[in-house]
Amino acid sequence: MRVIIAIPCYNEAATLPATLAELPRRLPGVTAVEWLVVDDGSQDGTADVARARGVDHVVRHKRNLGLAAAFRTALDAGLAAGADVIVGTDADNQYAASDIGKLVAPVIAGEADLVVGCRPIGTIPHFSALKKILQRAGSGVVRMLSGQEVPDATSGFRAYSREAALKLVVLSDFSYTLESIIQAGYKGLTVRNVVVGVNPPLRPSRLFRSVPEYVRRSLNTITRAYILFRPLRVLGSAGAVIIAAGLFLLARFLYFYFTVPGPTGHVQSLFVGGVLLLLGFQVVVMALLADLIAANRRLLEDVLYRVKRGQYGRR
Repeated sequence: MRVIIAIPCYNEAATLPATLAELPRRLPGVTAVEWLVVDDGSQDGTADVARARGVDHVVRHKRNLGLAAAFRTALDAGLAAGADVIVGTDADNQYAASDIGKLVAPVIAGEADLVVGCRPIGTIPHFSALKKILQRAGSGVVRMLSGQEVPDATSGFRAYSREAALKLVVLSDFSYTLESIIQAGYKGLTVRNVVVGVNPPLRPSRLFRSVPEYVRRSLNTITRAYILFRPLRVLGSAGAVIIAAGLFLLARFLYFYFTVPGPTGHVQSLFVGGVLLLLGFQVVVMALLADLIAANRRLLEDVLYRVKRGQYGRR
């Protein structure tokens, strides 16, 4: 049983040594624990620091591609290195590395494909009240859409089984945390949670510049991921609502036409109702086409899964 601890990094030469110093080299029930650093185009010598500190695998992007891309590289590199379990953590030493054993235990026992380390959001002193509210709200939305009970959906402290690493296909260019949980729910992966500790911050978060930007990009990621897996439900429901509104306006026009003597007016209801009916039927047709595309996507992902299984054969 090989566990690989993967750390995406961007200009983390100052914080990486503290993070590495806390990482374990032994875990119960594990024959080997290896470290993997994905240097996402750093300019401060992060990769050199990683090698000097004994990191087993260092992969470097030529330019900065973002956290989601670094995560995809980490999964691929971990699979190529023969990992049975891939643990994701941050380079800023946010998460308590002493909880990695607790994180991987359900995967090793075969009880979970993805284990999320849930922070005690309500008691973290350096989290503002607004951030705590947004964390809970975001986790609630992800829970509703994915059907997975994950109290801390934005946590990047996770353990992935080899099967989960093979099946997850993250498309977001912002962050993988929300999308991967939604995907796990629809791909039949078992998700579990464990409570983990956090360390005092070494630096401010660099994932986003402002709270409005974070909210906007997170909502965009959640919406896109959900529509990818449930296009008929989303677009079909939208089309049905538009058609219902159009029928209501047409019914209103007909009511006045047949019940009010003389010129009735209300031509606006007839016009707008007709436009809404046409628009609604177009959205329904789009929903059917999107559902066909989603079915094709599932087939392609199954092919990709099989290709990965062949490509990342165990060493």
